[in-house]
Amino acid sequence: MITKEQTLTKEQIISDSKEFSLFSWSAQASVNPIAIERAGGVYLYDYDGNRIIDFSSGLMSVNIGHGDQRVTDAVVEQMQKVSFVTPSCTTEIRAKLSRKLAEICPGDLNKAFYTLCGTSSIDNAIKLARLYTGRHKIIGRYRAFHGGSIGGMTVGGDPRKLANDSQQMPNAVHLDDPYYFFGMKNLDEATKLSLSLEYVERVIHLEGKTNIAAFIFEGESGSSGCLHYPKGYLKGVKALCEKYEILFVADEVMSGFGRTGKWFGFENHDIIPDMICMAKGLTASYLPLGCLMVSDKIASKFESTPMMIGLTYNGHPVALAAALAVINIYESDRLIENTRKMGVYLESRIEAMRAQHPSMGTFRNTGLLGCLDILKNKATGELIAPYNAAGDDLKVTNQIAAKVRELGLYTFVRWGYIFIAPPLCVTEAQIDEGLAIISEALKISDAALVN
Repeated sequence: MITKEQTLTKEQIISDSKEFSLFSWSAQASVNPIAIERAGGVYLYDYDGNRIIDFSSGLMSVNIGHGDQRVTDAVVEQMQKVSFVTPSCTTEIRAKLSRKLAEICPGDLNKAFYTLCGTSSIDNAIKLARLYTGRHKIIGRYRAFHGGSIGGMTVGGDPRKLANDSQQMPNAVHLDDPYYFFGMKNLDEATKLSLSLEYVERVIHLEGKTNIAAFIFEGESGSSGCLHYPKGYLKGVKALCEKYEILFVADEVMSGFGRTGKWFGFENHDIIPDMICMAKGLTASYLPLGCLMVSDKIASKFESTPMMIGLTYNGHPVALAAALAVINIYESDRLIENTRKMGVYLESRIEAMRAQHPSMGTFRNTGLLGCLDILKNKATGELIAPYNAAGDDLKVTNQIAAKVRELGLYTFVRWGYIFIAPPLCVTEAQIDEGLAIISEALKISDAALVN
């Protein structure tokens, strides 16, 4: 028996974690986790004393950086007052955080329904949209990710859901990406935008305009490759939603809380949604918490009609205390301003690297939500691994991922992409440090370049 006082070796931590727990999205035999002893700022520290720069903020979530004592203090203080009450009770921290969220959300998004995580925010947005509208269909994008629940996986299109296709939620409809249509390549931007929005409206009619409850879109694209919406596209989709009385739900789980240089990613597109799904940066992942922010218009329906959604941990005081402390840090440390500044610096450093690396493709970023394409063929723009690649197609990608890990950098390497999304407190020197490691790893793809 292992006692509380006993200290485990690195080898025991890894072996016991693998033997007695399951790791997500992985064949368990191939899991090779890094055992992290502690973390601070933009760095992780393993049990061998190695310092690892975290260039993806965990999973694009530890926005304020690791180990901020101000959050710990707020959590401890709340636990000493009250650690849990049922959702039918309330607390001072619930009142304070709810008011604060209403202040930072635009328009009439003034009502917070607290959840456990991003995908539970999505699930409850789906339920609430159906309850409010009396309609049943939900429209999302093929190249979007909305979490790992059945509802979130179904309305998204990320290929991780394919193994669970038999369990899909009914009445989900998917859109292809704007501009991603045969024959549009050589058209001007205005025509491409017009045709893309015509396609959205055509789907609305084909699916039955009075059957569609909501569109769910990421405020800014994330794990699909930070694919940018064309200028005017989200605004056009929102206008169509208003035309046909369809709700617009913004998934800000990854793009929210300063990640794109604004409180929320949709603010880069001059729209205000009907609901916002939050998590990740809400607490900077210091504790699990999600939130569904709802407009006054929607909330008013449930003034006299029971709102039939709920969770045991709705409004958990300790998680709410972490969230309020984190939001205060965004403001006091001017992290959103720093995100905009560091985003511009990151762009300039990426461009400076191009002369060294012919395998570098497009770099897409909004603030500090960024993704670099790795090319297999420079002439055609073919990526080193295709979308939803597997097996031998990932050979070079896996070599790059192994190299950045070996050199002391942690980030999300997927298919033909390297994600660059460090904590919002990152400095220019730390960006240079991380990019120097990526530059070294890109020598692998440079050598594999076909043309």
